[in-house]
Amino acid sequence: MKTFYITTAIDYVNGSPHLGHAYEKVLTDVIARFRRMMGDDVYFLTGTDEHGQKIQQSARAQGVEPQAFVDGIAPQFKEMCARLDISNDDFIRTTEPRHKQVVCNLLQQLYDKGEIYKAEYQGYYSTRQEQFLQEKDRNEDGTWPEIFGEVTEITESNYFFKLGAYQPWLIDYIKSHPDFIIPRYRAKQVLEFLSEPLNDLCISRPKDRLEWGIPLPFDPDFVTYVWFDALTNYYSAVADKPGLWPASFHVIGKDILVPPHAVYWPIMLQAAGLAVPQSILAHGWWSVNGSKMSKSTGNFVEPIEFVDNFGVDALRYFLIREMSVGQDSDFSMDQFLVRYNSELANNLGNLVNRTLNMTNRFATAVVPPAGDPGEPEAALQALWEKTRDEVIPLFEEFQFNVGLERALAFITATNAYIEQRAPWKLGKSEEPADQALLQTSLATMAEALRLGTSLMQAVIPGSVDKIRGVLGYTAGHVWRDELNWDDRLQGNAVAKTCILFPRPEKKA
Repeated sequence: MKTFYITTAIDYVNGSPHLGHAYEKVLTDVIARFRRMMGDDVYFLTGTDEHGQKIQQSARAQGVEPQAFVDGIAPQFKEMCARLDISNDDFIRTTEPRHKQVVCNLLQQLYDKGEIYKAEYQGYYSTRQEQFLQEKDRNEDGTWPEIFGEVTEITESNYFFKLGAYQPWLIDYIKSHPDFIIPRYRAKQVLEFLSEPLNDLCISRPKDRLEWGIPLPFDPDFVTYVWFDALTNYYSAVADKPGLWPASFHVIGKDILVPPHAVYWPIMLQAAGLAVPQSILAHGWWSVNGSKMSKSTGNFVEPIEFVDNFGVDALRYFLIREMSVGQDSDFSMDQFLVRYNSELANNLGNLVNRTLNMTNRFATAVVPPAGDPGEPEAALQALWEKTRDEVIPLFEEFQFNVGLERALAFITATNAYIEQRAPWKLGKSEEPADQALLQTSLATMAEALRLGTSLMQAVIPGSVDKIRGVLGYTAGHVWRDELNWDDRLQGNAVAKTCILFPRPEKKA
């Protein structure tokens, strides 16, 4: 089996989960589930980033210790994963001993090699972003962009990592590895960033300014700054698991591609003599109702509350169906309800219940044997083979929204087949030929339902399991074997009904 190690970014625990967190988890979960279905040995990591100045300040504002503060918020992210049916194998917290030890080992190794040095720094610092700034970061009028908040000029000693020494290597690596950054057009963005000389990277903060961090192993008066702490989680989680490193995919938001993941991280690994991840997949941003998400204005989607109202698979489906991986997209209740009603309830849900209802009505709730296929049956089977052979490559290229569209088109065609064959009319006939055709049509409906939904398994796993259950079917261990049209459902007892996607009332 091929090892496939995939990660999300770890979420900063200075606030509750939002739609962007949910999307990244669901997207990564769909990739992980699909790779498992394709036969890979998948290991899926997510987690939380729990150090830094913002957390120290928030903890003080609440009158609690930082550890108690993060212990109160990290479980919200774990709960979100559980509620979204995320199949992660591990959840790492950067406050765990296993992570801290690997970070310290890595820092000591690089310090011993001369890759880390101490120097005095004088310049501008953004507390909000927890980063030093340069003149090029200013607006044209000399002011600082609002994103940086209050900017102060400071002078202090810190430790620096020799980032610039590896700039030529990284440029060559990106140019010679076209799949390192996905979508590929984002590699141009990284190379543009690398067209200017890289400054060495400040990797520490003095303890008198920031206490909440991992102490440097070679100087306990300083703590590790975000890069060697947060980024190292991808490696620290599997450092004791042979065969998993390097990661196959890091799935991240486009805002943290440059410089953290596409510049700092590969250079850190190269300096430490560790392999670079195969690929970094940068996804887009979600807006809500055409505007930036904002809790203060109420323009916000709370994932767990949404799941409570509409079900987990409805949210998973919409997130994957609506966004083209790598591009931005907008979440609106109106568009969600269009997808929910037209595609899930009226199309897929309708097919499920028509199949169950007519099998109960005309075949004593048992899937009958199919006779020789006529032209409509042959056409539907041919469409299935075409759909299957198109969807798998689309999923392999992360075009899940297009793959879902093709799968839904097959469901639509199956509903059209039912209208054409009209089993309710055949059931009224006493002609042997009509009765034989009725049996064939019922068997065809059930098999098409089984097959069509098998393509949605990674996206709406709970619903697919329920559909298999009401068809009296247990899937085998080899997913590709599930994609062949045959008579495996013959003789199965089916349920009377199954309401997967009840019609919701519009909610704000």
